[in-house]
Amino acid sequence: MVMRSVGKFFFEKYFSDKSVVIQRKLKLFTIHYSLFTLANANEQNLTAQLRDIKPLLEIPDYSFYLYWGLIGFFALLGFGIFFFTVKKFWENRKVNLAKMYLERLKQIDWKDSKHAAYEATKYARLLATDERRKELFSQLEPMLEQYKYKKVVEEVDQQTLNQFHLFVRIADESI
Repeated sequence: MVMRSVGKFFFEKYFSDKSVVIQRKLKLFTIHYSLFTLANANEQNLTAQLRDIKPLLEIPDYSFYLYWGLIGFFALLGFGIFFFTVKKFWENRKVNLAKMYLERLKQIDWKDSKHAAYEATKYARLLATDERRKELFSQLEPMLEQYKYKKVVEEVDQQTLNQFHLFVRIADESI
């Protein structure tokens, strides 16, 4: 308001002649100044309102860790599945030792009774893993003992051969 009167005074003092042009300039000045002060007041009001607004909050974002955690989990899961699949194929690829021992027992040449007794004892002991085969092996072993530890041995008797073939048949059924 003070500025308005100063503006009027300025125009009236220097331009005492009250022509239409001067009056229009005076009106234009007062309108311009009133708009300026109104805009200034609105700006001050907006800054006062903006001071009441709280600052932005930082929201924790765990999506980066969740992303890499899921990638790691699925990588471990895939590796585990791959490992157990390869392990299963590797085990199936291996030669079954029990079948190999059984084949060796079936291929024993009973003409050399001392060597045959040692071989039969060795592979029969390796095959005697369950109760039935352990019992048959415990019956077969003393029969084979008489053909070991001597320089000269006679041929294997029929009872020992029958016990041996019974053991081989039971081992073959269980494998």
